[in-house]
Amino acid sequence: MIVEGSLPVTLDGSAQGHHARRVMSDVKRHLQKSALKLVGYLLAAYLVLKLIPTLKQALRSLEHVSWEWVLGAIALEVVSELGFVLAWGAIVDPEKLLDRDCHGRRTDDDVAWAQLAGGLVLPGGAWGGVGVGALILHRFGVPNKVIAEREFNLSFLNTAVDALALIIFGVGLATGLLAGEPHLLLTVLPAAVAAAGIAAGLLIARRASSDAERLRAKHPKIANTLTALANAVDDTKQLLVHGGSWMSVLGVLAYLGFDVLVMWTAFLAIHAHPLPGFAIVIMAYIIGALGGSIPLPASIGTVGGIAGMLIVYGVAHNAAIAAVLLHQAIGLLVPLTGGGIAYAILRQRVGPIIHATHE
Repeated sequence: MIVEGSLPVTLDGSAQGHHARRVMSDVKRHLQKSALKLVGYLLAAYLVLKLIPTLKQALRSLEHVSWEWVLGAIALEVVSELGFVLAWGAIVDPEKLLDRDCHGRRTDDDVAWAQLAGGLVLPGGAWGGVGVGALILHRFGVPNKVIAEREFNLSFLNTAVDALALIIFGVGLATGLLAGEPHLLLTVLPAAVAAAGIAAGLLIARRASSDAERLRAKHPKIANTLTALANAVDDTKQLLVHGGSWMSVLGVLAYLGFDVLVMWTAFLAIHAHPLPGFAIVIMAYIIGALGGSIPLPASIGTVGGIAGMLIVYGVAHNAAIAAVLLHQAIGLLVPLTGGGIAYAILRQRVGPIIHATHE
């Protein structure tokens, strides 16, 4: 598989019970914070739309949504999150070690859902979720080196798919193969930046390997981090170029593609006219989602970033804001619900993970 490794033997008796309770306590705390965040997000969105006169039309659009389309968007979001769960299991736990000693439960799926829900708590977009997932895996006794390489691998695969989507759809819009914005600044430039980012990542990863060996004697922690990054980038290249694990690639494609479909369906739900093309929506979504890296509460950075990019691409202000707010509400509700169910299952059925060998 991508990264070799195994889970260490955990303690027996009372230590096992304490170990499991500590895992459940950490996950429960993250889920409670996620629930508060969802409530705060909805309340803040409603107050903003009520208090700012220029956004009253966006609120009116949300008050008259087509619930058939909303239910469809929720179903699409579930498929999107299942794509993440599929990719998570194929990359982070390819040997299915988390499934052992758990009465046949898909524990890796439950932990992946818990990571999705816990990631809503922390700012920083996907990297916040990586931190939560790393915490849960560490509590289960997974070696830090294995966690770092596999979580980085999953994150880089997501980033690589985003970059390739920018290249494909950017070139398609610029050449007229796809209907939408033909302006080179909004099509070719993002595609070029994405291509340059991929090339830079490969170059830096190659340098990181040699730098790690040089620093290992004096700075072993820095060397281990560089090695984990280099290995993760190399693994991502193997997946995309040489087809290492089709399940992980399929999962990441579903994670992005169906989430963008949720955004596009949100425009249908609010009766937007004219309806923006899918290529425009995916370009604005990927670029604008970078705003989620800004440490702001209630996904304000993501909302502002995606809505702003949609407006730049020619979508009407009110429709862009209303669709993004609806999309974000669904994007919080589904993983929070799935993560809550996963937490309940983990609390009832999961004991300490036991494996007899070491890496």
